[in-house]
Amino acid sequence: MALELDEQRFTPHCDSWLIGFDPGFSQRLGEQGLIGLMLPTEFGGRGLGVAERLVVSEELLAFGAPVAAHWFAERQFAPSILRHGTPDQQREWLPRVTAGQAWIAIGLSEAEAGSDLAAIRTRAEKVDGGWAITGAKLWSSGAHTAHAIVVLARTSGQRHEGLTQFIVRLPNPSVQIRPIPLISGEHHFNEVSFDSTFVPDSDVLGTIGSGWTQAMQELAFERAGPERYLSTLPLLQALLPGLDAGAPSAADLGRCISSITSFRTVNQRVVEHLATGNTAAIDIAMLKSLATSFEQGTVQLALDLVADPLRSTPASRKALALLREAQYQSPGFTIRGGTNEVLRGIISKGLMR
Repeated sequence: MALELDEQRFTPHCDSWLIGFDPGFSQRLGEQGLIGLMLPTEFGGRGLGVAERLVVSEELLAFGAPVAAHWFAERQFAPSILRHGTPDQQREWLPRVTAGQAWIAIGLSEAEAGSDLAAIRTRAEKVDGGWAITGAKLWSSGAHTAHAIVVLARTSGQRHEGLTQFIVRLPNPSVQIRPIPLISGEHHFNEVSFDSTFVPDSDVLGTIGSGWTQAMQELAFERAGPERYLSTLPLLQALLPGLDAGAPSAADLGRCISSITSFRTVNQRVVEHLATGNTAAIDIAMLKSLATSFEQGTVQLALDLVADPLRSTPASRKALALLREAQYQSPGFTIRGGTNEVLRGIISKGLMR
């Protein structure tokens, strides 16, 4: 990482796992064997565990490295392919993931379903040789650059029953991708529409009708991880120079570091759950809910650090740029991957069992 920075191969970002899209960086990571550590060696992985990926992820996020190109592919697509994919799907996709050459988007949320995924209206109808998908997905990060989007669609039944996952390859003439820009003008969210999009049977992910269970397992990997409490760390580190140890905000910064340490402890327990296949543990929802609320609070802390009267030097241009970036991203921290309201409901139900 130090060499990458010294040679100015990337610019650090807050929320770098979402907005830091740099295919070259991802491929260099893949060449070093630092993507897909938990995947079997036959697919280019290291055959290690989720804990090893946690260590590498923490370092990448702390540096603000541009990892968005491969993040979704490694974090949730690869574990799902490994668990539910066919041998052909595994041979096709997993080596591309470990090489940093698979860019994947996720198609779950919909405009009229809100946070209730069981209410999705996107449908897949059986046709000769495959399925025809019609509907639309919202907030699909990186869909405009992705090689494929994993779509949850209804194939039969009601509510949780009859949902299935499909790998829709991109670009596709029957798939329309519309940007959803931030107020800053940046673009990584999208609305993705499907107009009788044909998906061959070979691109069904898992079992027909098991999409709900599979999607919930994927969400466990999405909601866990250091990106839920380290997305603003590059900003806080950039604001340290010039801050007197006795400054009022220095004590707040100390408490912030203490909180990060606590979240790391919880995340280690979450890693143990994921390693054993326990994707329903309430620790996962608890980590995501508490940590993303904490992350929003760090933006206010950053504002206090900038304005602290005991600063010996003003905040650098780099720090101010990161602060603006964090302010734009902050509202989404507690929404993406499941709103805090939904997660608190999951926690409450879990505690009542």
